[in-house]
Amino acid sequence: MEKKVRIYTTPTCHYCQQAKEFLKEKGVEFESFDVAADKEAFQEMKRISGGARSVPVIAIADKVIVGFEREDIEKALKSLE
Repeated sequence: MEKKVRIYTTPTCHYCQQAKEFLKEKGVEFESFDVAADKEAFQEMKRISGGARSVPVIAIADKVIVGFEREDIEKALKSLE
């Protein structure tokens, strides 16, 4: 089954690590993509985010969040319930 939450990150991004920890604390399963190493993931991230080049980009169902915005993430997670 495909995970409904995807997070696009880089290894040196502090906010990316915070976002992953936040999702883990919420008990959310997610798939993580390192856009520094995976060019296809980078292109996908840009496509779904309207061209964003900064990370993290978090896709929750059909909602895309650029940056680590707790309130936006929590609202989007409610749509999965």
